[in-house]
Amino acid sequence: MTDEPAPRSRGGRPRDATRDAAILTATLEVLAEHGYERMTMDQVARRAGAGKATLYRRWPSKADLVVQAVAQFDRMPTLGELPDTGDLRGDLLALMRPQSAEDEHRTLALASGMASLLSADPALADAAGSALVEPFVASQRLLIRRAIDRGEVRADVDVETVAFVTPSMTAFRLIVQRKPIDTDLLARLVDAVILPACGLRPGEH
Repeated sequence: MTDEPAPRSRGGRPRDATRDAAILTATLEVLAEHGYERMTMDQVARRAGAGKATLYRRWPSKADLVVQAVAQFDRMPTLGELPDTGDLRGDLLALMRPQSAEDEHRTLALASGMASLLSADPALADAAGSALVEPFVASQRLLIRRAIDRGEVRADVDVETVAFVTPSMTAFRLIVQRKPIDTDLLARLVDAVILPACGLRPGEH
């Protein structure tokens, strides 16, 4: 299903950031429920309680809206927001573990919706991939650098490469295989790949 052409802008009231947040939240909900191909701007507008013309004034296309919504969902973290268990293994597992079954289901649904976006519009693959993966990479990068600073991990570790391993593998599982991420899988990735790449073994701190 495709959206009709964007209505002509009439100008008007200044942009309301609180309305933007409501629209982006509604976008994620509709994307998770219907997938990218079947979602429409009408559905998002109804869910957000906004006019469709309002959406088109802010986002020229459905693809632009979805990419920004996912980017907001997966915003870049700060070090103070990340887990601090005292060791890298604990931090990584706490970061990657779904907070609840609902959170896990939502993440899988969103990833499936984004997979359909990539198929429908390959030109947006970079933007969509960055929205899904880069915040996760940034989080791991910060945790590994903090482990280096406290002397747990050697200083010559290739942080940039290691930080991409788990996000890339989990994105593949979610988007390509369309399978959930479970705690056992995360622990295996950390113990068999990330810690050895950082010069550590499980239980060695």
